[in-house]
Amino acid sequence: MDDEIRLLDKYIKESNSITFFGGAGVSTESGIPDFRSKDGLYNQHDVRFDKYQPEYLLSHSCLVGEPKVYYEFHRQKMDTRNIEPNNAHKYLAKLEEGGKLLGVVTQNIDGLHQKAGSKKVFEIHGSALRNYCMRCGKKYPSDYIFESNEPIPKCDCGGTIRPDITLYEEGLPDDQVSGAVDAIARADMLIIGGTSLTVYPAASFINYFKGRYLVIINQSELSVRKTDNTLVIKEKIGKVFTDLAAIQNIEL
Repeated sequence: MDDEIRLLDKYIKESNSITFFGGAGVSTESGIPDFRSKDGLYNQHDVRFDKYQPEYLLSHSCLVGEPKVYYEFHRQKMDTRNIEPNNAHKYLAKLEEGGKLLGVVTQNIDGLHQKAGSKKVFEIHGSALRNYCMRCGKKYPSDYIFESNEPIPKCDCGGTIRPDITLYEEGLPDDQVSGAVDAIARADMLIIGGTSLTVYPAASFINYFKGRYLVIINQSELSVRKTDNTLVIKEKIGKVFTDLAAIQNIEL
């Protein structure tokens, strides 16, 4: 892999506007399971939830139709408050600090990019660390739903408090989408990492990239149109960025 790392280093040195597009695989090395792998969230057996389709447990229909089920699942599976960022998150924060990175476009809801120090993060699926009332819009701290003794957390106004994440059947947040698309469209280099590119419409955003260098860091093959300036590295993204930081003398 040394040759691939050195070529990636060369591409980064020749680029001034890099955008990163990532998914669940970016956070698996921090101990957060992805969704579709054999050990992923969708394949974990839990007698409380086995009778439900995984997508249903993360849907608007479940939130409003069976809220007790939704909140029990959310509390058991979506609590990332004590998870620490890994070297993938840390390297991207350093890349931004050095003026190379336009922004991070993430499908994750764990807030680890910000925890690592990234400032320009477009959370196209929202964040489990933000909560708000569905009736009045009042905001609540990240701990509120996880520490509430109420099966269905309620606001002072009587409305239901929900996490600020994009569930199945819901539209993506306009401001995050526009920022993500702009960052991809303006990039001279796009790094895609830790994602299966199977969740739409998010996966379609990479079609806005018209820059020079496309880099794919993923353990499985992705169906992406490649050019002579496309670099594919089949490896864990944390390891790739750890090795890259080492040859660039960046301390993570």
